[in-house]
Amino acid sequence: MKKDAGKTRDELLHELKNYRENAVETDLLRKQLKIAQSECLTLEKRFEERDREFTLECAEHSTAVKALGMAQLIVDQSPVVLFRRKAGLEPNESSLEYISANLRQFGYTPEEFFNGEIIYPDIVYKGDMERVRQEINDFTDADLEEYTQEYRIVTKSGDIRWVEDQTSVVRDEFGTKIHNQGILIDITDRKSAEDKLRKSEEKFRRIVETAAEGFLLMDEDFRIVDLNDAYCRMLGYERDELLGKVPLDLATDDFRAYMVSNNENVQAQDYQEFEGHVIAKNDRAIPILIHGNILRDDHGLIIGNMAFITDMTEQKKALLLAGEVQKSLMPQEKPHVSGLDIAGRNVSCDEIGGDYFDFLWRHDSRKGAFSIVVGDISGHGVDSALLMTTARAFLRMRASQPGTISEVISEMNNHLASDVLETGKFMTLFYLAIDPDKRNLSWVRAGHDPALVYTPGSDEFKELKGSGIALGVVDDFEYMANSKEGLINGQIIAIGTDGIWEAFNKEGQMFGKNRFCDIIRKHANASADEIINEVYAGLNRFMSGTRSKDDITLVIIKVDGLQ
Repeated sequence: MKKDAGKTRDELLHELKNYRENAVETDLLRKQLKIAQSECLTLEKRFEERDREFTLECAEHSTAVKALGMAQLIVDQSPVVLFRRKAGLEPNESSLEYISANLRQFGYTPEEFFNGEIIYPDIVYKGDMERVRQEINDFTDADLEEYTQEYRIVTKSGDIRWVEDQTSVVRDEFGTKIHNQGILIDITDRKSAEDKLRKSEEKFRRIVETAAEGFLLMDEDFRIVDLNDAYCRMLGYERDELLGKVPLDLATDDFRAYMVSNNENVQAQDYQEFEGHVIAKNDRAIPILIHGNILRDDHGLIIGNMAFITDMTEQKKALLLAGEVQKSLMPQEKPHVSGLDIAGRNVSCDEIGGDYFDFLWRHDSRKGAFSIVVGDISGHGVDSALLMTTARAFLRMRASQPGTISEVISEMNNHLASDVLETGKFMTLFYLAIDPDKRNLSWVRAGHDPALVYTPGSDEFKELKGSGIALGVVDDFEYMANSKEGLINGQIIAIGTDGIWEAFNKEGQMFGKNRFCDIIRKHANASADEIINEVYAGLNRFMSGTRSKDDITLVIIKVDGLQ
């Protein structure tokens, strides 16, 4: 203050004015500074945002570069060659814009195509070139967006390779074709496999067409999609008349009913073998043997069915004749034995079988002791029938000579064992001797099911048991006889084979001995013939829709009229 005391008023006012101007300038600078600071903050934020964007772009670029590198690596190591060319009729030198480096698998480099040393038609196999040109012209005329060609190319080393050319069209915004691009795939191995498969199919077709057996190829609904001439000849139809049909359309009523009722069992197994009858065009019923297979894909799903069909007409004629001969060996008349009502029946599951029954008298008389024999050869068919015939002949011969029933069966076993010991075949047998005058039974059981004796008065079933193995299993086996006394009128003796009680219906239930005994009990007052009729009728009802898989033999002896 003291310093300013000597200043004039004007000087002080001027200085005050300068202060005020400086203050205004300072305020202005402060405002500008704030604005500058605000702009700096904005720029800093923008810089940070751009830095983040740049960092993201760098990361994306790095990822893209890696992905591109990986894609290029995959392409380079892939058997698939990529290409792109300008739209045109031919992939010539001027049209090719890109081809992947893995073209080297054929011995060429992309540079050879880009610098004009090679044009693509140069490597197309000459034998395919005209076809390839024509196909491209056809595709172009049809204005296709995508098309595929298969042709051969020649590698730089001179090898011939098959390729699949998958080409698509690229258009501009006006719809004009501007590029063709696509891939080339080496399919040489596939073509080789297809060629082998084709040759195999041709060989299979020749085998099927020249086979004497009929052949059917069916879809999953059993509609015929292919067949051979043998099947047409068998039925007398033309090929076109059978295509699309279901084989059961031509089956006999019985065979169709059997197949329908057993459809689940047929479908349950991939392989089936069964017999039946079909109706030819001339209305003749033809017996056939069918070997059928279900066809499945790699996942186990059903894709179709196939079958080989054999005409069994001639075989059936021969078997029927053999069956008639075999039946003639069975007893043709009921035996007349005082005090006994006797009946027997044999039904084979095939034309000929291995079951056997016979009636025999003591060697010295047709009076007194009387014998019934029931036998069952293992299996059924021709071999079993022949063995049964041999056994019958020996038994009849031996039974006509002196000796006990145990001696007869023991010697029969020795005879059979020498014939069948190495074959695995054997025979079960029940030999029953009845003496009505003495009212007693004696029997030998050789591995067979025991005979049943039913006494109606006490409603009691008893088995005629006894030890003894099947005939033909071992030789030098001594069979022991068993005996029972006290026969009374009204008793029923039943000797059967296991084809009766081991019969199954379509539900998989077994007939069993209880059902068998119930029929005998219910019809105990009937004659022996009537009881047999009821047993077979009951079996047929039980097995309705199911074929017997074993021979069925039954002998009924009813004690009636003993003094």
